[in-house]
Amino acid sequence: QVQLKESGGGLVQPGGSLSLSCVASAFTLAHYAIGWFRQAPGKEREAVSCISASSSKINYGDSVKGRFTISRDNAKNTVYLQMNDLKPEDTAVYYCAADLSFTCQPWEYDYWGQGTRVTIDS
Repeated sequence: QVQLKESGGGLVQPGGSLSLSCVASAFTLAHYAIGWFRQAPGKEREAVSCISASSSKINYGDSVKGRFTISRDNAKNTVYLQMNDLKPEDTAVYYCAADLSFTCQPWEYDYWGQGTRVTIDS
């Protein structure tokens, strides 16, 4: 059974950093594009960043450009999201998702993790 599991969320102060991880089990992550998405209460799910299977294509949402960095270690079946200079508006549940095609549209992703909560508050 394909599974994705996020970790690394938590409570940090504005300006702080967090590193999220997305670990895949029961399938080879190296074959899949991975997207990080987030959903805040009362808001639609939005794309944070997406990376192709080979890391040759990377996209970032406008609100996180210059602050977040996506990377992957296919040998470890893991994708990372380094988040710096965090702002209160980054507060959300963060999800990773996998798809065989590179896309940043959440409705095109087939497999999802359960999410990890990120709260930015002083």
